[in-house]
Amino acid sequence: MEGLKGTMHAALGAGAGFITANSLQSDPSATMFLVTVGGIAGLLPDVDVDGKLSNKITFSYKLIRTVAQLIGFLMILYSFLEGSSSEKWIGIIIGAGMMIISSFLTQRRMLTVTGIGVLAGGLSLHESWLILLGIYIIVASFISHRSYTHTLIGMLFFAAIALRFEQSIGVEGTFAACMGAYASHLIADMKILPFNKRGVKYFLPISKKEF
Repeated sequence: MEGLKGTMHAALGAGAGFITANSLQSDPSATMFLVTVGGIAGLLPDVDVDGKLSNKITFSYKLIRTVAQLIGFLMILYSFLEGSSSEKWIGIIIGAGMMIISSFLTQRRMLTVTGIGVLAGGLSLHESWLILLGIYIIVASFISHRSYTHTLIGMLFFAAIALRFEQSIGVEGTFAACMGAYASHLIADMKILPFNKRGVKYFLPISKKEF
């Protein structure tokens, strides 16, 4: 068995979000938000999937396509709610373009275009967390599975995204939920667990040792 499925990683991430909300005694709406964000963050390290290994790794091709289209939809919604008159339409057009283009591209290049769309949306909305997330997705589309998104460098880069996301959204606990969820994914993929044939190379590029 290669490792945990995406549903389990999402469940672990959602659990991290719930623990964060419980520790902060968040209200129901904030709790739901943190659980949702945790579930998404728990899946994010596996955005580096290889289509040729779709039967063996966490995400399927159809799920990646769904995620890309969901990101496009969320960008449309975010732009409509938060953008100014010109920014709103730019964000909506980019989001709609992502949803349409993702229906025709191969898995890897779909991720690249998704990352470019997120980056462009971040630039148009002046949101640094979206800019960094776009860069994260673009890089992930060119690297092998369980490489840099599963390292301490990847986790530190995601920490910068999560910190800016909390500052933008203003929901206490967002950073903690995101980091707890991301860490849960890396821990669950470690070779010391019996269901993992492969481990994670935490210290790339300095060391290729698997843990």
